Amino acid sequence: MQTSNKFMDDMAKLATGAVGAAHSVKGEMEGVFKAWLDKQLAGLDLVSREEFETVRDMAEKARMENEDLRAEIETLKSK
Repeated sequence: MQTSNKFMDDMAKLATGAVGAAHSVKGEMEGVFKAWLDKQLAGLDLVSREEFETVRDMAEKARMENEDLRAEIETLKSK
């Protein structure tokens, strides 16, 4: 048998409202933090992944060319 208790009903409504408000505050705080983090990252001098990979490929090619030239110089020196 269930009895209706106004105090308990009011407490349940209050708790439900508090959970909803906490959820809203959480969402707002996440948005504020994300905006702050984006602003901080924008202020740094960072390169994109694509730019990094392009420069890495260029460095790899230059290293290979350097090794080829070094081998050619050694061959010429030995003659």
